[in-house]
Amino acid sequence: MSAENPTRIPKVALIGRTNVGKSTLFNKLIEEQRSLVSDVAGTTRDRFEADCIWRGQVIRLIDTGGLDVDPKLEIERGVIEQTEYAIKEADLVCFLVDLTVGPTVDDYVIAKKLFAAGKPVIVVGNKGDTPALRASAESDTWKSWPLSRPLAVSAARGIAAGDLLDEVYNGLNKAGAPPTDVTNVIPMEVAVLGEPNVGKSTLLNAILGEKRFIASSIAHTTRQPNEVSVKIGKQNYVFVDTAGIRRQSRRLQAGSFLEKHGVKQTVELLKKVNVVLFVLDMSQKIDVQNKRLAGLIAEHGTSVVIIANKWDLIPDKDTTTILKYEEYIRAHLPQINYAPILFISALTGQRVGDIMKKISSVFSSRFTQLLDTECKEFISKCIAKHKPSKNKGTWHPNITEFVQTTINPPRFRLTINAPREDALADSYVRFLERLMRDEFNFVGTPVSIRVLAVQRKHGEARTPMKRVKTKMGGRHN
Repeated sequence: MSAENPTRIPKVALIGRTNVGKSTLFNKLIEEQRSLVSDVAGTTRDRFEADCIWRGQVIRLIDTGGLDVDPKLEIERGVIEQTEYAIKEADLVCFLVDLTVGPTVDDYVIAKKLFAAGKPVIVVGNKGDTPALRASAESDTWKSWPLSRPLAVSAARGIAAGDLLDEVYNGLNKAGAPPTDVTNVIPMEVAVLGEPNVGKSTLLNAILGEKRFIASSIAHTTRQPNEVSVKIGKQNYVFVDTAGIRRQSRRLQAGSFLEKHGVKQTVELLKKVNVVLFVLDMSQKIDVQNKRLAGLIAEHGTSVVIIANKWDLIPDKDTTTILKYEEYIRAHLPQINYAPILFISALTGQRVGDIMKKISSVFSSRFTQLLDTECKEFISKCIAKHKPSKNKGTWHPNITEFVQTTINPPRFRLTINAPREDALADSYVRFLERLMRDEFNFVGTPVSIRVLAVQRKHGEARTPMKRVKTKMGGRHN
């Protein structure tokens, strides 16, 4: 099941003088404190590499040392060698300059070196913490510059980080080294969850095309999570078969330490997997335990596909049967009403082939990333359709900002002009979530909107919605 060629991730090197903020920008874009940041010039000596996810695509960033060090010193020569190697292997170079000091002699030397290297270069004017400094990037100071004018950013504050990534991605596409889809890089961790004897192991065996897991008619054959890593096409998967979770009263009656431990591991697994295949036995009624499992999935922010298994056991099916059963499932599992439903038979293989496409679709939805302009246009349409509803208190809430804060899964922040968050009715937040799913096709993935109350003082003008793009990312747990 392995791919013929490994996925290549394009590389982008961050180049510049010492202390221009390369490591700060590196950490901001990957959203980790990977590179050491300090005010001491020359802190970074080795190359550091890490992946950056933007709009569901991946690039590999390379943080480097300063090119203005003394080549007479052995360590500094090593820094220069490492940086020059990074330039050589990079598909695109981000050349950082300091907007607070303007172009220096060393900047001109580096610019000529990069021009001679023939690599695509984006000049990044860092430390643009104020509007005046960002405007200086368009001044005559950079008129005689041998490269393009700087794109003004503030690595420390994250200002225009999204604009920079858009430019980087456009540059890579023009250079014939396009960013890689996140689904080709990050392994999809897929857990199969459900009550005992619903056909979880049989389902996994059908997906993998081999008898990898023990399947029997005896309930609770699988005692603990059991995972297998496979590569199908270009995509890496980690499938996890989990122990069937029975109601607590039945577990206590059974008194099995192994079963209770396996259930605990299964619950912990929900905190880290990307996608859950929630298996239902359609020959049985949806019971209280199924509803509790659906609640656990929703609580942990996991993407989910509902697998309506044993469809072959349903008698007298006609063209309306699937619709009736779908309505039945939706009515009994409202916690995960965003989940797509597949009616299959793991035993006969009916529609099992549709599962992989659905997993990929749901996984990609976790990384859906909206521009601030898209968020603003969306919330404006929602307000025009239905004004914010008042909940508690006498203050009628007004929405002042709506932005996406993270991906994996998508989370948003809704700022209201009110003394407290519960001034906005919960029903209005649910209304926004429903419209978001219709507008942006968040398939099988929970969408979270956090309300933030910021009360405006009497007579104070309302703060306009921010237009600055922001870098977003991070795990859901």
